[in-house]
Amino acid sequence: MGVIAGQEEKDEVPGMRKFFEDRLHEIDARHLWILILFSSFLFLLGNWQLAFTDPVESNYVLTAKEMLESGDYVSPRIYGEYWYDKPAFFYWELIASFQLFGMNEFAARFFPAVFSVLSVLLTYCFGTKVYNEKTGFFAGLILSTAVGYWYIAKAVVTDMSLMFFSNAVLVFFFFAYRKDRWKLCYLSFLFAGLAVLTKGPIGILLPGFILTVFLCVRKEPLKLLKAPWLGGSLLFLLVIGIWYYPMYALHGADFLHGFLGDHNFTRASVSEHPKYDVWYYYTVIFLVGFCPWSFALLYGIKRHWKEFRGRSVEPVTLFLLLWALLITLFYQCMATKYPTYTLPSFMPWALLTAHVLASHELLLKRMVSVMGVLYIALAFLVAVPLCRQNSGKEIGRYLMEELQLGPQDFVGHYGLYMTSVVFYTGHEMYRIVAPSDMAKMSEDERKWDAIRNRMPTVSLEELPKNQDLYLICDKRRYERFRQMLPEGSWTLLKEFSSGMVLKCRLEDEMQRWSGVKR
Repeated sequence: MGVIAGQEEKDEVPGMRKFFEDRLHEIDARHLWILILFSSFLFLLGNWQLAFTDPVESNYVLTAKEMLESGDYVSPRIYGEYWYDKPAFFYWELIASFQLFGMNEFAARFFPAVFSVLSVLLTYCFGTKVYNEKTGFFAGLILSTAVGYWYIAKAVVTDMSLMFFSNAVLVFFFFAYRKDRWKLCYLSFLFAGLAVLTKGPIGILLPGFILTVFLCVRKEPLKLLKAPWLGGSLLFLLVIGIWYYPMYALHGADFLHGFLGDHNFTRASVSEHPKYDVWYYYTVIFLVGFCPWSFALLYGIKRHWKEFRGRSVEPVTLFLLLWALLITLFYQCMATKYPTYTLPSFMPWALLTAHVLASHELLLKRMVSVMGVLYIALAFLVAVPLCRQNSGKEIGRYLMEELQLGPQDFVGHYGLYMTSVVFYTGHEMYRIVAPSDMAKMSEDERKWDAIRNRMPTVSLEELPKNQDLYLICDKRRYERFRQMLPEGSWTLLKEFSSGMVLKCRLEDEMQRWSGVKR
């Protein structure tokens, strides 16, 4: 389609196409391939050796496994029960990867790595447009080599998918705002829908909050009205309706109560880990998770403070600052805190760091090189043994290959959440609880225990009698657990880095549980 000079801005049909053509012209193909190959290498290296860890990764992979085996790709389930913890998009990623590569560690970690690379490329493209190509390139390298980003890129969690989708909402809205091409907002609505399919309402609430604050600070709140709200809202509803509508149709009020109530409202209002609910939590997460670049950014600000002090803040810099700070502030106000929640703020921090240190190209290159080499070593020397210590893979192999357990054998665990053993073995497992442990729990702890733990549970009094029992115990609670068992009823079979395996046989004539020392 021919367009004569001067008509591009008036012709809305090719407007979006021209926007992307302009972006492609600004991209350096050599830098683009460096980012793709470098980040892919870092994020995929060694993934086939990283055992699934408890409790988070194992929950995701077991849920995807049960969905795949049941043939029900709509309703997440774990231990045979419907599980309303997260929407289905991440489980779909895992299912697709399991079907492509088999049910193994590399498959489960494949899509988190893919979305990590996509976020690096999104950072490069955005930085190239709003600053310059060199800044965009270094921002991509900075993001790739931040400690927390590298760690989450290799983890089986939803955060990388959410980061890409929610940040894409902000990127395309800013492009629409800056170029006055509001049809680009259709992409923001599309990605908002995908973010909500990945994590829930936060996928649209947080980006919407950031955009609203930015326009208010710029004294341009009415520009929100320029977005195609009718068509965009319809697109958003069509995307989220792929999963939310059938879930409500199938499960009704149980779904709404479990998903919106327990796993969204309760998480925001009741702290799951009270000891982490401190005002400085995400400041520490930024300094450690964005290391070494958090300290490089502080160095750059100090070094160039006199230059910055007299300048007015550019719209793009203001946008990036609000983007990063509001994410941190938003989650700091939530009762439950996780180190991965503020991961989306790493993208604006990477862009600001590259912008501040633009004149220190040699320093940037050296730091990227050092971190790249460091992560190659960490992947095998630290990540592999660390995952092994927090996984039940070795225990599962011991149970099935050396002890050769059958379906009739009872397996339980105490003091650990060993879903990884269930994933690797396919064997049923029970969580063992002592009445005294439950009595010590606060009301909030009881509430979270009921929400999080879906593994079948038995009390000490309910353990089967007159048969061999195989019990897995947390090392830290071994002495306590040993004292709770009747004398002479147990044998320590083997000790692992992640737990201890005991064999126990309880006879009817043994001392009653009610009289056992607790």
